[in-house]
Amino acid sequence: MRILLLAQFYPPVIGGEERHVRNLAVALAARGHDVHVATLDTGAAPPPATDAGVTVHLLDNVGRRAPALYPTADRPLALPVPDPLTVRDLARVAREVRPDVAHAHNWIIASWLAVPAARRIPLVHSLHDYGHVCPTKRLMFEDAPCSGPSPAKCFGCTQQHYGRARGPVVQAAVRAGLPARRRVVDVFTPVSRYVADANRLDEQGVRWQVVPNFVPDELTEPAARRDDPRDPDLPTTPYLFFAGDLSEQKGVATLLRAWERLRPAGRPELVLVGRPTMDLSHVPAGVHVHHHWEHPRVLDGFRHALAAALPSEWPDPCPTTVLEAMAVGAPLVTTGQGGIADMVTHEDSALVVPAGDALSLGAALQRLVDEPELRSRLAKGASASVRGFLQSSVAADLEGIYESLV
Repeated sequence: MRILLLAQFYPPVIGGEERHVRNLAVALAARGHDVHVATLDTGAAPPPATDAGVTVHLLDNVGRRAPALYPTADRPLALPVPDPLTVRDLARVAREVRPDVAHAHNWIIASWLAVPAARRIPLVHSLHDYGHVCPTKRLMFEDAPCSGPSPAKCFGCTQQHYGRARGPVVQAAVRAGLPARRRVVDVFTPVSRYVADANRLDEQGVRWQVVPNFVPDELTEPAARRDDPRDPDLPTTPYLFFAGDLSEQKGVATLLRAWERLRPAGRPELVLVGRPTMDLSHVPAGVHVHHHWEHPRVLDGFRHALAAALPSEWPDPCPTTVLEAMAVGAPLVTTGQGGIADMVTHEDSALVVPAGDALSLGAALQRLVDEPELRSRLAKGASASVRGFLQSSVAADLEGIYESLV
C-alpha cells in the first residue's frame, strides 16, 4: 500500500507529534508499505531524518518566506487555511506518489483539502489536540480548561493567544473549515477519548476511532532501561525528572512548590528539561533547568531518575512523555488531565494527584522518595499498562483502518 503522511514537521524538528509521525512512518515501512511523508520546509532547520523505507517530501510554504506573518515566527506552523505554496507542492506530490490513502496530522489538512486529487483519495485525520474546534488548539480559557468553544468566548481568547490582528482570522478559518473536514475526512483518529469528546465527534456524526500516541516496542526491553551510563548533565545523586514545555500549564510552577515541600534531608535534586515558555532564571539550589535536549537525552533522564513528575494542568491530549516514563521504568507522578486518564491507573501504574495541588503533589513525591517498594510496584504496573501504547499495536490498528478504506 502507498501511504502518504501529511505533517507540519518531521524530525529532527522534535515534539510529541513529530515523534508520532516518524515512529508511524518507520513502523509502516517495516510492515512492507511504501511510505511517503509530506512536511513543511522550515528553511533554517536541518534536513529531515533519513529513515529506511520512508521518502520525505519538503513543501514550500508562506511561513518560510514571510515568517513575520505567523504567530510563531521562529516556527511557522501550518495554519487552518490553504497555503497556496503548500497546495501547489502537495498537488505535485499527489501526482508523483499516487497514494492509496492519505493520513493528515493537524492543520496541514487545510492545504490538502484544496488539492483537487484529495477528494479521490481516502483520508484519515489524526487529532493530536483540539484544533478541530478550538482555534488555539489547547481548549483553555482564562487559565482553566474550557467548557467548549463559542464565538464570543473564542474571539477574546484567540486575540490574546495570536494577537488582535491574527486571532479573529484563525478563529474564522477553524469554523469555516469544519464542514469540509466533516465531509471529506473518512476516519478521524483522536489520540484519546477525551480528545474525541472535546472535538465533539459524536455530535458531528463522523466515523472515528481512538488511536493513541505510542512508543517504540524496544523501550520496554530491560536492556533499554538503566544499563547505559547516564548523561553527564544529569546529577550523580538521586533526582526527580520533568520533560515537556516549561510552562505553568504543564505544571512546572506547581512542581517547584511541591519540590520545596519535600523534607530537606534526603531531598532529591530536580531536573527540568524542555522548551522555555516561563521565567525560570531564579530557581532554588538543587533545581537544574535545561533546554532543547535531543530525544535520546530525555529518555536517559527518565531511565536514571528516582521518579518522573509530569503534573500537567491543561487537558493534555495524550502526552508521549507519560508513555516514555512508563516504558523505561521511571516511577511516575502525574494528574488525570485530558487523555492522561486513559493512560494511567492510580496506585497501580502511577500516583495520580489533583492538577495544580502542590500539597498533594509534594506528598506523592515524598512517598516515592521514602518507599522503594512503591517505586518498584508502580514501575511494574506501568510496564504492563504501556503495552497497549506500543508502536506495533498502534501501527496495526492504523493499518486496519487504511485497509478498510482502500
